[in-house]
Amino acid sequence: MQIERNIVFWSAALAVFVGLLWLLSPILLPFVLGMTIAYLLDPLNRRLTKRGMSRALASFIILAGFVLAFVLLLLLVTPPLMRQLSSFMDNSPAYAQRLQALVSDPNHPWLKRVVGDNLASGSAGDIMNQAMGYVTGVLASLWAKGKALISIFSLLIITPVVAFYLGCDWDRIVTSVDQLIPLQQRQTVRGLAREIDASISAYVHGQSGVCLILGSYYAVGLTLAGLNFGFLIGVVCGLISFIPYVGSLTALVVSLCVAIAQFFPEWGRIVIVAGIVLIGQFLEGNVLSPKLVGHSVGLHPVWLMFALFAFSYLFGFVGLLLAVPLAAAAGVLIRFALRRYLASPLYTGSGPS
Repeated sequence: MQIERNIVFWSAALAVFVGLLWLLSPILLPFVLGMTIAYLLDPLNRRLTKRGMSRALASFIILAGFVLAFVLLLLLVTPPLMRQLSSFMDNSPAYAQRLQALVSDPNHPWLKRVVGDNLASGSAGDIMNQAMGYVTGVLASLWAKGKALISIFSLLIITPVVAFYLGCDWDRIVTSVDQLIPLQQRQTVRGLAREIDASISAYVHGQSGVCLILGSYYAVGLTLAGLNFGFLIGVVCGLISFIPYVGSLTALVVSLCVAIAQFFPEWGRIVIVAGIVLIGQFLEGNVLSPKLVGHSVGLHPVWLMFALFAFSYLFGFVGLLLAVPLAAAAGVLIRFALRRYLASPLYTGSGPS
């Protein structure tokens, strides 16, 4: 009977949470973004408070430094990024026509076998329309589910305020929530919370470092190789490297397509571009991810990709921010439920030990 009551209670709580998230998603972005910033900066905040600094002063100094660094990064990166993005959009049809001409050339039958007859026989306009339609649809979905809050006021004013106050009161909030946990389940819930926090922290902090390093490497390497839009490709692929392997695979496909359209038949330069991306993939899989993220995070790449796509589709950009912590929490809870099941009489067929 106790188990049934627990199941009913937590099922109802989950339904209420999902319902509120669905209803309030148009206004949640600055609050979720502020909470994310406060969570990311909390380890540094703790170090400063251990040295005798007040929590409020530490939060203000850290947040001010973070905002200043972010603004400087935008000022440095945004102008060349927007120029290359505009140029990429203008030149995409010509690049598609160039690639189609190469694929349809009877002197290169192996290209037709690689890409398939459908792509080879399709027009460049159809290919570009399909690709641009997909990208536009994704961006429109994110915008439609968050357009009420993508504003200068909410992002530049509310988000820092939320991050500051949460940074000041983070320990107090955690203590208050801890006191609400029933005494009999407190140790179990604390253990699960520590496991969830370790999983989220390890992945978010580690994968953020991976994204920064890979984005910088691809942007610099492809630009030095003379690839058009190399800076744009590197930055975008670095950002989407938050999804394991997706950034590197995207960098490989896009950079090779641009390189073939730009350099063919200079195979040496095409090989250089491919080598830069393949080295990045090797570094990600064998050096960066093992060192920065680790193998014990508990977030399988397939589960993470599903969570990111599902939550971004359902809740827009807010869902994209919540996907990793919710996926980590779900993974911890599912593993906990499996451990309980494997130790239960339902599985063992005998009484509890």
